[in-house]
Amino acid sequence: MNNVTDLKPKIRPIVQLGNPILRQQAQPISDITSNAIQQLVMDLIATAKDAGGVGIAAPQIGESLQLFIMASSPNKRYPNAPEMEPTAIFNPKIIETDDEISKDWEGCLSVPSIRGLVPRASRIIATFETIDGQKHRKQYDGFLARVFQHEYDHLIGLTFLDQVTDNKDLFSEHEFYQLTTD
Repeated sequence: MNNVTDLKPKIRPIVQLGNPILRQQAQPISDITSNAIQQLVMDLIATAKDAGGVGIAAPQIGESLQLFIMASSPNKRYPNAPEMEPTAIFNPKIIETDDEISKDWEGCLSVPSIRGLVPRASRIIATFETIDGQKHRKQYDGFLARVFQHEYDHLIGLTFLDQVTDNKDLFSEHEFYQLTTD
């Protein structure tokens, strides 16, 4: 067995819409500290960074496991994203959502070239485990609540397209950039 310090991050191919893994219920992870899971976390972080994502879920790289990365930082796709250290979220559950719903733009690395106005709870409280196996209960607000909900959807077989309430709220990425940069 390799030492965890011997592991090197790899950029993995991103599964695209239509692949059946994106519609599956992801499986819980019992051994968070295994080398295979540690490698998966590193690969997810590297893949999200390479693709300009603010988050990515394990099913998006072909692993039907309850794990996603939140890695918010300003980039071309999300210039106003808040800065945060990449964080691995294991076996999450959303236990409370705010009644206040806001619509904002979302895209997805697995649904390239499309953006949509997606209604989401403005505040959530979630439970999850972190890479060291510790259990947490945390509140997320605004953009980070949106990222959490978006990535959580991947673990229950949904994409942001399933959350859009009106097809008129879907835009090509080209038209989205025209709309938001004028």
